[in-house]
Amino acid sequence: MDKKLGFKDFLSVDYAPGEPDQVKYNAKKRKVEAKAGYCSDKCCGSDVKAEDCPCPADCPHCDCNKNVEEALSLQQRMKRSRTMKKYASRMKIGRQKAARRMADPKRLKRRAQKQARNMLVKKLAKADYSTLSFSRKQEMEKRLAKLKPRIDRMAKKLLPKMRKLEQERKRGGARPTLDKAIAKND
Repeated sequence: MDKKLGFKDFLSVDYAPGEPDQVKYNAKKRKVEAKAGYCSDKCCGSDVKAEDCPCPADCPHCDCNKNVEEALSLQQRMKRSRTMKKYASRMKIGRQKAARRMADPKRLKRRAQKQARNMLVKKLAKADYSTLSFSRKQEMEKRLAKLKPRIDRMAKKLLPKMRKLEQERKRGGARPTLDKAIAKND
C-alpha cells in the first residue's frame, strides 16, 4: 500500500519549515489570497490591480475580471423572481425563526453599518432619500463609497446602542427605536 500523501508532498517550497501541515496550508493560502486581484505571471505578470489590467475580459491566464458582475437582463430578473417566489414560504419561516433568536454580533454590526450609512445619507442628501432621482442616488452612492472609514467609525460607536435595541426587542413591549436607545445611553 502506498504512503498517504500530505500537503507538503504537493509543495515545491516549504512555507513554514518544521510546522504541521495545516499551518503550512494556511500560510500558502494567505500568500495566494494576497496575490489575488493582481495579473498572473502567465499573462502580463505586472503588479497591476484588476481594474488597471490591460487584458481582455476573456483572458484565460488571469483572474482580473472574475469578480465583475453585470447587471441582470430581463430574462435573468424573471428567473430570479420565479426562484424567489418558489422559496418565499421557506424564507418566511426562516425570518420567523430568526426573529425568535437574539441577533448575533455579525448581524448587529451589519445593522449598525446600515444605520450609520442612513444617518450620513440623511445629512448629505438634505432630502428624503426615496424621493431622490436615480442619478442623484448614484451620486450619493459614490460619495458614500469615499466615506467608508467614517461609516465604519460611526458603526463602531452605534454597536452598543444596537445591542441595547436588540435586548429591548427580545424583552418585548413597545417597538424600540434608535432615538430611545441613544437617550438611555447618553
